[in-house]
Amino acid sequence: MSRATVASAMNREIIESTYQQWRLDPSSVDPSWSFFFEGFEAGLAAMATPALAAVSQAAKLAHPSQADGSGAPRDYLGISRLIRRYRDLGHLVADLNPLQPAPDKNSPLLALEQFNLSTDDLDRQFDCSEFFGMGQAPLRGLVAALQETYCGTIGVEFTHLQDPEMRRWLAERMEVRRNQGDFTRERKIAVLTQLLAAERFEDFLHRKFIGQKRFSLEGGEALIPLLDSFIASCPAMGVGEVVLGMAHRGRLNVLVNTMGKPFEDVFAEFEENYDPSTIGGDGDVKYHLGYSNDRVYGNGTVHLTLTPNPSHLEAVNPVVEGRVRAKQMRITDRERKKVLPLLIHGDAAFAGQGIVAETLNLSGLPGYTTGGTVHLVINNQIGFTTVPADARSTFHCTDMAKIIQAPIFHVNGDDPEACAYLAELAIEFRQTFKRDVVIDIVCYRKYGHNEGDEPAFTQPVMYGNIRQRPTPPALYASRLEAAGVIGPDLLGKLSEEVEARLQAALDKERGGGINYKGMPGFEGTWKGMTNRFSFDPAPTSLPLDVLEKVAVGISRFPESFQPNPKVRDLLANRTKAILEDKPFDWGAAEMYAFGSLVLEGTRIRVSGQDCRRGTFSHRHAVIYDARDGHSYCPLEHLSSDQERFKVYDSLLSEAAVLGFEFGYSLDAPDSLVIWEAQFGDFANGAQSIIDQFIVASESKWKRDSGLVMLLPHGYEGQGPEHSSARLERFLQLCAEENIQVVYPTTPAQLFHLLRRQVKRNFRKPVVVMSPKSLLRHKMVTSTRADLLQGGFQEILDDPRQVDPSRVRRLLICSGKVFYDLHEERDRRKLDDVAILRLEQIYPLREARLAELLAKYRHAATIAWVQEESQNMGAWFFIEPRLRAMGVNIQYVGRDASASPATGVKKVHEKEQKEVVEHALTGSITHLVRANAPKAKAGESSQGRELAAAKGN
Repeated sequence: MSRATVASAMNREIIESTYQQWRLDPSSVDPSWSFFFEGFEAGLAAMATPALAAVSQAAKLAHPSQADGSGAPRDYLGISRLIRRYRDLGHLVADLNPLQPAPDKNSPLLALEQFNLSTDDLDRQFDCSEFFGMGQAPLRGLVAALQETYCGTIGVEFTHLQDPEMRRWLAERMEVRRNQGDFTRERKIAVLTQLLAAERFEDFLHRKFIGQKRFSLEGGEALIPLLDSFIASCPAMGVGEVVLGMAHRGRLNVLVNTMGKPFEDVFAEFEENYDPSTIGGDGDVKYHLGYSNDRVYGNGTVHLTLTPNPSHLEAVNPVVEGRVRAKQMRITDRERKKVLPLLIHGDAAFAGQGIVAETLNLSGLPGYTTGGTVHLVINNQIGFTTVPADARSTFHCTDMAKIIQAPIFHVNGDDPEACAYLAELAIEFRQTFKRDVVIDIVCYRKYGHNEGDEPAFTQPVMYGNIRQRPTPPALYASRLEAAGVIGPDLLGKLSEEVEARLQAALDKERGGGINYKGMPGFEGTWKGMTNRFSFDPAPTSLPLDVLEKVAVGISRFPESFQPNPKVRDLLANRTKAILEDKPFDWGAAEMYAFGSLVLEGTRIRVSGQDCRRGTFSHRHAVIYDARDGHSYCPLEHLSSDQERFKVYDSLLSEAAVLGFEFGYSLDAPDSLVIWEAQFGDFANGAQSIIDQFIVASESKWKRDSGLVMLLPHGYEGQGPEHSSARLERFLQLCAEENIQVVYPTTPAQLFHLLRRQVKRNFRKPVVVMSPKSLLRHKMVTSTRADLLQGGFQEILDDPRQVDPSRVRRLLICSGKVFYDLHEERDRRKLDDVAILRLEQIYPLREARLAELLAKYRHAATIAWVQEESQNMGAWFFIEPRLRAMGVNIQYVGRDASASPATGVKKVHEKEQKEVVEHALTGSITHLVRANAPKAKAGESSQGRELAAAKGN
């Protein structure tokens, strides 16, 4: 043996000895060694590398007498690697798929030869203490335990977790009991009963309501005993409320068998056996509806809330998270253990929908965490007709959850006991570590995407298999019967009992024995509220002493705190504006509104990208010490008995964050909840949240919201993507007084608007076209007198004292363009032009508008002026309403265009000048976007057709 070989062997022996010492007591070795071994354990996915083989070979050289004896270093290293390989990769050969035979456990990945072991070693004794619950044992026993734990009907992915304590905790919990629950005979029968209830309910619907969609749970019935096990575990784990979110697959089954919704109500929805006028809106299909109920278990009561959801599958995820956060806030659940979110996903949606990743990314953020979400995936192994190979680039559909270090349990849906056991393990993990956890129920879908779809067109082999196999309840019953747990007659008896209950409920519903009114609304925290909009004024003005208290507080910070000098001066000026009665701007008015509300007992939550400072550096709600960067929020320290003010810079997401804030507002009607977009047009990244939830939830589900959306809007030459908040889209969505769309133009208007939002006895979402350049415009100021009296004005009259009888040209506009018109009118000294501002475009206060139109009845020309293109902005919304009022309104603005705005500053300035010129004088008859395509002879573009109709 060469000197180098001996030295190498000695070095490896030292490493091996130190490693064993570290395993016994990590603090007993040098921190550098501890760091090294942590990395070694975290990286054991790359086991059986040449380096490790060299360690083993060195051990043989150093201990030739122990080469074949138990307890040798090489033996321990091989055993350790074997255990870790199963922990890491056992899920790849687990028996997870009910539609396929169990994989061969003799996978090359797990072959003993990979670990310098062989079949000759199976009956030898080894130190197996690294596997929890095992000491000295034969290799055969260890392999059996590993396969039972990690390669049975449960497969686990947890070695990607970077926290050693989490990995240790999971390994111990699973290995000691071999990843199996301890089920008594009574509980096994209960599981069978739940499976059967799920199956018979679906079968009953299939027979009684032929051809109707229900998005059956059949094939995935194990979800029901899993949920029951989960909820039954809640009281002992300190959970008093669970908020659920799920798509339509299996939703009806969850509603009746988990939530406790009466069968009769579901049957009434199938038969539409009720007066539609009683549901309080347009309603929704039965498999989108939500429900709330208390479920009583032996050791406590759990309140369950299933959040209504549209067909946009995963869109409900952030809404649920927001609701949970609000509920936790309401009961001061600082540890986030009393209210828990549970999301039920589909396999294709979990892998394919971007909002899943966005919502997962919320989980660890201070402003959005809910203390961990339990995720259940109903893995049908298909998405509509799309197979996994076409739907994702990963082996498992749940790999996305690894981005947040969530443990993932895969389970065969034909093993309901394993499903129920994992529910208990999942909630225990969540409550212990406050982290997300995923259970992937690998099952199947008995029918197509819906019951009228033929899946054999695209998956003939899969569905040939499904149609030949026994149902999950039948399979489980046969296993119980074979084990002597039940007799041969129990399954039939239980089936008859379920059928009798279902039939009795149907007879009652058809006999008129119920009074179905759809989803209940305005209960709990909403009690006393109404859904009726009113223009009645709200008490939004303030006494001077309160206003002064706010003004002083917003510029006060600890003596040791050193803010940036510019920020310090800005805050000081906001204080002086009130104390010395000077003009103030938009940012100051916002602070006064926030401060006054928290002093009056209203919680405030503001969230959005960069909203602590504000995209345009106008807010500065949170300030930072110029020396060390620590933060301070003056609005949190106005008074010892004030309510909470929280402002959060969000992750770079629109859909998940807006969905979260909407969900929060559903359970916090007494709070002011604000989402601010970085630029207004960024809201289009959350369009499904806007369309499916914010504007329609009242009509569909009797769920109102007081959410405020601040969307910076205004044409200032910043290009197509930073000009328009797409005002026209929100106006198109307006109906039945579902939302409010406002475009305030003074700081005082914003002040009263924000306070009005929580001072009325109803809540409606408000979409605010908020300013950019107007934040610092010299004319856009208010004084304290504007806050000490009055309120929000839906329409503002001309601020100039013009003689109405002299007005020959009346301009009606909204937003920033008013100041362009006002300045140019003053410059030209025009006294025959009056300008009205619609500050609230919807609901439109027609009575007030009619008063002002009558005031300026001598005007020969009435024109609507906007800076947006003709096919955008408010023109298409306002024109028919004014025409219905008898107003012959003209259009003044940019021509129709495909893009919201030009990207050339000079072109923008030219267009803006022409809009103002034509509005004030009528001298320009037609505005065409510079460089726009010209119509050929004999043809007219859409824009020219629209412009030609401007006088109609």
